[in-house]
Amino acid sequence: MPVGNKWARGLYFTAGIVLTGIGIVGAFLPLLPTTIFLIMAAWCFGRSSPRFEAWLLNHQQFGPPLRAWRSSGAIPRRAKYLAFTGMAAGYVIFYVSASPRWPTALAVAVVLLCSALYVGTRPDGA
Repeated sequence: MPVGNKWARGLYFTAGIVLTGIGIVGAFLPLLPTTIFLIMAAWCFGRSSPRFEAWLLNHQQFGPPLRAWRSSGAIPRRAKYLAFTGMAAGYVIFYVSASPRWPTALAVAVVLLCSALYVGTRPDGA
């Protein structure tokens, strides 16, 4: 349901466009996620443009995972594996390139492990 304030709708719409663009770029770049940005874009479009929201939800490629997330909080198994791989690769790159002190390395590892646990406990989707 779109918000009533014209300025808020404009901000939500702009955010939806930017998030959609990032999501589309993520479809082609291995370490940039796609679905999370499109979930956020659909949420923004739901508050600003029902037409764009419907376009995303009915898109041949992007629609099924978005609908699965909306209906049951589901994440496709393939997306889970890609997320786990991306988190692991991101941590290795962070650790090797930044040479962090152990408290920082541990904090980042804990955040990524909690994120992986959240993703892994979601039901399997489309």
